Amino acid sequence: MFHKLFNKKFLPVGIVFTAFVAVAALLRLVLMVVTASHSQMQWWQYPVSFSMGVMYDVAVALFVCIPFVLYVWLQNDMMYQKKWKPFVIATFIIIIGLVLFTNIVPKEFNKLVYQLFVGYIIWRFALYVLLCFVTTKTRATIRIYLMYFMLLITFIIIIFNAISEWFFWEEFSTRYNFIAVDYLIYTNEVVGNIKESYPLGIIIPIIAAVAFAGVWLVRKLLQQWVHVCETITVRTVKALILLVLPALFYFVIQEKWHRYSNNEYANELAGNGLYQFGVAFKNNELDFYKFYKTMPDEAAFKIVREQLSDSNSTFTSNDVFNIERSIKGVGPEKKLNVVLISVESLSGAYMQHLGGTQNITPYLDSLVDKSMFFENLYASGTRTVRGLEALSLALPPVPGQSIVKRPDNDSLFTLGHVFKTKGYTTQYIYGGYSYFDNMQAFFGGNGYEVIDRSAIKPSGIHYQNIWGVADEDEFTLAIQTIDKNVAQQKPFFTHIMTVSNHRPFTYPDGRIDIPSASQTREGAVKYTDYCINKFIKEASGKPWFNNTVFVIVADHCAGSAGSVQLPVTGYHIPMLIYSPANIAPQRVSQLTAQIDIAPTLLGLLQFNYTSKFFGQDVLHTPANKRRAYISTYQGLGFIQNNQLIIQSPVKKIKQYQPDFTTGLATPQPLNDSLANVATAFYQTASWLIKNNKYHQ
Repeated sequence: MFHKLFNKKFLPVGIVFTAFVAVAALLRLVLMVVTASHSQMQWWQYPVSFSMGVMYDVAVALFVCIPFVLYVWLQNDMMYQKKWKPFVIATFIIIIGLVLFTNIVPKEFNKLVYQLFVGYIIWRFALYVLLCFVTTKTRATIRIYLMYFMLLITFIIIIFNAISEWFFWEEFSTRYNFIAVDYLIYTNEVVGNIKESYPLGIIIPIIAAVAFAGVWLVRKLLQQWVHVCETITVRTVKALILLVLPALFYFVIQEKWHRYSNNEYANELAGNGLYQFGVAFKNNELDFYKFYKTMPDEAAFKIVREQLSDSNSTFTSNDVFNIERSIKGVGPEKKLNVVLISVESLSGAYMQHLGGTQNITPYLDSLVDKSMFFENLYASGTRTVRGLEALSLALPPVPGQSIVKRPDNDSLFTLGHVFKTKGYTTQYIYGGYSYFDNMQAFFGGNGYEVIDRSAIKPSGIHYQNIWGVADEDEFTLAIQTIDKNVAQQKPFFTHIMTVSNHRPFTYPDGRIDIPSASQTREGAVKYTDYCINKFIKEASGKPWFNNTVFVIVADHCAGSAGSVQLPVTGYHIPMLIYSPANIAPQRVSQLTAQIDIAPTLLGLLQFNYTSKFFGQDVLHTPANKRRAYISTYQGLGFIQNNQLIIQSPVKKIKQYQPDFTTGLATPQPLNDSLANVATAFYQTASWLIKNNKYHQ
């Protein structure tokens, strides 16, 4: 069928279709080879993933071909004749239609359509004027060179996308997902990151050379194609078929089909990057009630209220839909200053005390025996915004986009709000520009003073890359800010978010024994460790040091990929609470969620406060109520009693026995009681956010 559609006049469409499918299939083969040693895929999964992936490749290829289908179909002999009246009439009709169209559709959309129409008219008019002055032979030459150019650009895009997918897989071990969608939004940081991380001086010429070679290989076919004629009727039939096919694929093919196994590598290899990108873009926010298994809201809240009840708290209302509690400290309140350092991508596996062997966190490891060290702590997600959400809101990770990046996310119940009610100065310090990831809007709208790299004078910057200033410069800014706080004679809560442990992994030379030019994550981790050491040492000489609690915790792990959907090892992060004058060193081995950090910290300060937090003070939580939450943008994990419940679209819920050493997970029969608890927590969190009930 495709052969008949792509022959004669639609040959360029066939060339683009073949090129896209071939490159996508080749990429899949390469990814299969590079992951074979650690993917733990069964032999039969390779042909299944490949053949299923080709199906998605074909679907996307048909969409990629649409511009060429329209170009061939709408070619009009009028454009190659010296007849101006038909063109003028057609242009007049288009303009009238455009005026009517822009009065009907929303302004946000008609501006783009207007620009496209105007561009089309200008291009057609310019082409018509040009062709009026050339011979028939020259017109054919112009047409073929125009097709050469269109194919060249298309080949460049196809190859560039394949290389981008390769690098994305190298970093995240997955096809395009929600992260890729975020990258489109923050083009300045992402483009800068690409320039600093990859050898574009080599990659771009290679892409161009391969694209030119592709055009060269098909040049003779196109030289014959330019003289082929098909009637408008034949062209219309073929075009309609080629336009209907992608629409059919859109409605028939389901994203869930490629998730056919329990091995996530097999599932990802069976997908297509651009297809997955489209799915992630579409599912910016996932309605829990539409995509996940639910129960009556009243039943869900009853479960959560029972799980959150403890001896140190009392519910402020008998309303079943209200989880607000009055928390009573175990002693007199301690109005200590708090510095919370959330470290970019600090996996637990980097620390020797959690199994690391590379000695890239020497200072943090030396601090373990002087701190309260949490060795069984799990991050909520895989992005910085998820970590910031957990640390500030103490709320389970609701599906879809993080609340940090959603609209109308101001005046929420946050850790900063609790400190403000106690008379604290609350601040958020970031080494980059805080518009990134919506940090400025989120923290600023929730009572924090937001301070970013724009507060640092150029003379105070030792090093910077696209993500921000070097961590040492950010910590210098933090010291200066804290000194100003002390002058105001108010306690302070200062949240610092580091940036250096991020690709391209560059930092000032001469600080550690791994040169910056190596651009390795190990070097970036060790540099951040060096900066934290420098910061604590400088702080120790300040008069406010003995009255300050330092909390050092990761925002998320450096990677969370694995052969299972939610490998627990990909969420294992460290936390140290260091205050030698106030907190005795100890190891905390209890299961801890990232959302437990806020109430645990407030418990150490023995605060009496009103709480809406879902997290709990783990130091005063019985073993049977300790739990953790791990997630992707659509996979929702719940850990309790060494069991893992995973909820995913569409209304799927499964139970596993996770191996906390390897990250593997063994399927288990579903425990309805445990599944109900997992569902209840995610459902009530979603309900509160959806109904604007998680506010101050």
